[in-house]
Amino acid sequence: MNERHHPHWPPQVPLHLTLPQTNLFYNAEVSAARFPDKPFIVFYDTPVSFAEFKDEAERIAGFLQRECHVKAGDRVLLYMQNSPQWIIAYYGILRANAVVVPVNPMNMSAELAHYVEDSGATTIIAPQCLFPNVEPLIGNGPGQGLEHVIVATYSDYLKRPAPIAVPEFVAAPRKTFNIDGVTSWQSVLERHIAPGPLTTGADDLCVMPYTSGTTGRPKGCMHTHRSVMSTLLGGCVWFAAPADGVYLSVLPFFHVTGMQGGMNCAVYSGATIVVLPRWDRDAAALCMQKYRVTAWQSISTMMVDFLSNPRLGEYDLSSLSGARGGGAAMPDAIAKKLKALTGLDYVEGYGMSETIAGTHINPPHRPKPQCLGIPVFDVDSRVIDPITLQELPQGETGEIVVNAPQVMQGYWRNPKATEEAFIELDGKRFLRTGDLGHIDEDGYFFMTDRLKRMINASGYKVWPAEVEALMYRHPAIHEVCVIGVKDDKRGETVKALVVPDAAHAGMIGAQEIIDWAHEQMAAYKAPRIVEFVTSLPKSGSGKILWRKLQEEDAARTAAAGGGNERNGSGGAAQ
Repeated sequence: MNERHHPHWPPQVPLHLTLPQTNLFYNAEVSAARFPDKPFIVFYDTPVSFAEFKDEAERIAGFLQRECHVKAGDRVLLYMQNSPQWIIAYYGILRANAVVVPVNPMNMSAELAHYVEDSGATTIIAPQCLFPNVEPLIGNGPGQGLEHVIVATYSDYLKRPAPIAVPEFVAAPRKTFNIDGVTSWQSVLERHIAPGPLTTGADDLCVMPYTSGTTGRPKGCMHTHRSVMSTLLGGCVWFAAPADGVYLSVLPFFHVTGMQGGMNCAVYSGATIVVLPRWDRDAAALCMQKYRVTAWQSISTMMVDFLSNPRLGEYDLSSLSGARGGGAAMPDAIAKKLKALTGLDYVEGYGMSETIAGTHINPPHRPKPQCLGIPVFDVDSRVIDPITLQELPQGETGEIVVNAPQVMQGYWRNPKATEEAFIELDGKRFLRTGDLGHIDEDGYFFMTDRLKRMINASGYKVWPAEVEALMYRHPAIHEVCVIGVKDDKRGETVKALVVPDAAHAGMIGAQEIIDWAHEQMAAYKAPRIVEFVTSLPKSGSGKILWRKLQEEDAARTAAAGGGNERNGSGGAAQ
């Protein structure tokens, strides 16, 4: 195991983490006993105390067991935006001894059908605004399978005048559904059904997030209470999370980073979370000011948008003592802007659905920019040759592999994919991340790119993430995504899709960006094609969908006849 990073370990933090031998719901019981009247959730100024949270989660559990016939180990779908109901439902499912299957609320009926079929779930908890996507799946016919639906109304938890604008879908009044098997959230709570005994242990299944599906149909990652406890407790210890901390929870809870850092860590520590269902930069800043937010977990696209807000100077952000996240490298120019505004370093980390969030995090006292961080508690991470599987020396680029307590058991009902995801090194089971990176002299890990995202231009390897980081230095670029496109001469060439900064829209040309890029990086890396776009597609967790953009470009080229030379003349603004 590489130990070069140990001298840079956070002060007063142990190298080893002893994990509790309990299920996650026990964390809710402890915090409710310690801080019964303390606000756990703040939703548009309406608080939910720890005692109320635990009580309502138990009522949900009782209904799931008695009326939905949910048994220990059954999967229950959780399909909604960040809200008090999301959190209460998550812990209610666990209290019922069942397994949470979080679903991206951006999924439509056809996509949702895969989760129903693959997980075998017969019960779903969803909001009324998404019920039209759920209804076609109710029944026993082809493509169906749902028997019970609990329908939540976000506005049930709007009990005080909100200091910020409430989105229409949140403010909508409760609807009535007269359909067999469909019950409103409020009706469930009013039943006051007590659950049976809590029987799940540390090694029972807890949550099953599905992979993004960029390389095929989404696969369920099987996580036990022990593996989930590993990263939630690890985050609390790494960042010295106090009970009096206040988190801005705006990263989606269905995604492992938001789930662990924005929810489960707070349940364990007894902290307060300020919940926003969707990203809104003004709402985020106002919440920081009003509720004296101490920690904010974000991704690079959020931070780019937040710091480009012309009204940002109107808000008091002085309570913020930590800004952290992951998903994609934070552009150096953005990190410097955050530092200048708040005095804070952006602390990056690295993880995936298969590891229920972070396996690598930067030491808060010594972070490095555009860096994955160092392996955290009890993590053995290496860089290997993806073909020979031999470990590579420091500085050489290869595939990152991980052996750690937070690694999943495998993919649900998919032994072939599970077998392909793991290798054995020195008698230990390592997860193949599919990410390329290298280790520096201090033991810090750096991402080069996804294993399959490399652009091969005239034999030169181009890593899009590196090009994107460089392009963010241009003042006219708000967001950028670099993709590889076919080229008769070079095989592939580099194309940049650019969202211009509002102050520069229509005032800068593609060739100007191309010329500037050639001055900033090696000629083979610099984009030869620049296309201006109004926005870039993103996943529900905020990551830019580079693969979608690349596939769409390839389809357009094929439709136009394909095979033509792609030169450096640049694309026209859209």
